[in-house]
Amino acid sequence: MQAEGRNVLYPFVGYSREEWTRLPVDDAFSLSDEEVRGIEPRLSPEEARSVYLPVSRLLYLHYSAVRGLYRAARGFLVGEEREVPFVVGVAGSVAAGKSTVAGVLRALISRWPGSPTVGLVSTDGFIFPNSVLQERGLMERKGFPETYDLPLLLGFLAAVKSGDPETSAPIHSHLTYDILPDERLPVGQPDVLVVEGLNMLEAGLPEPEGGHMVFVSDYVDFSIYVDARESYIKKWYLERFLRLRQEALGDDTAYFHRFTEIPVEEATDLAMRVWDEIDHPNLKQNIEPTRDRARLILEKGKDHSVVRIHLRKI
Repeated sequence: MQAEGRNVLYPFVGYSREEWTRLPVDDAFSLSDEEVRGIEPRLSPEEARSVYLPVSRLLYLHYSAVRGLYRAARGFLVGEEREVPFVVGVAGSVAAGKSTVAGVLRALISRWPGSPTVGLVSTDGFIFPNSVLQERGLMERKGFPETYDLPLLLGFLAAVKSGDPETSAPIHSHLTYDILPDERLPVGQPDVLVVEGLNMLEAGLPEPEGGHMVFVSDYVDFSIYVDARESYIKKWYLERFLRLRQEALGDDTAYFHRFTEIPVEEATDLAMRVWDEIDHPNLKQNIEPTRDRARLILEKGKDHSVVRIHLRKI
């Protein structure tokens, strides 16, 4: 995604990787090579320091400003205003690296001054169970907007932002490729909650009382879109598919075990067919069109490194 050729109303400021790296980051936002490996073994120290430390610093500025607003509002409203979690949303395509970005941010945020508590939730947990998808004929569209229990997701985010101390989220298992029926992820009220998923910036539902539209992003304080050329994402998708197939060898409880029983060439053709028939249309129809609703866009190159950053103008 490039700003060149757009009109002056383009709402983002673009930074090259080199320009982004030169942004000031003080000593409180530093990382050793050992700390980087502890956060994410696949992330290089150079990538962590050049890209994600400035992102962390930017998030901290927004978080601190919101906390200052809470303090001012409490004085004005005589204690009626109370702090609720600062929600960071991470959106993007299947296989774009959302989970890795979200995990890195969670670790960096926990290192902020004051050591805030940080939660991490995936919207995969709000996809309907496979039994429901099969009943509704939606199994071949898993990941499309209609396969999510959107009222459940919106209700969860509303509870988080209302200060409910008992919030929890359903869990989607990548081993069984289904919702775990008897498990929930306790969330509570962390200082910061990172929520990652395909649908973080997508359309919402009519609000039951007033009828106006409610969006997932209505509950997000800062949104990030992980972007890349589709040819790169398709390659990463296949690599992930084959890795999960390899990891499922000898484990007949794993969803991907079924793909170990066919030759790798046939499995590769199947994965590419799934991309072309399901993930490509979902990307083009539902995910990519939401990109410009983000506050920050991380544009990746073919090796997963971030090559350009787009920051929405304040």
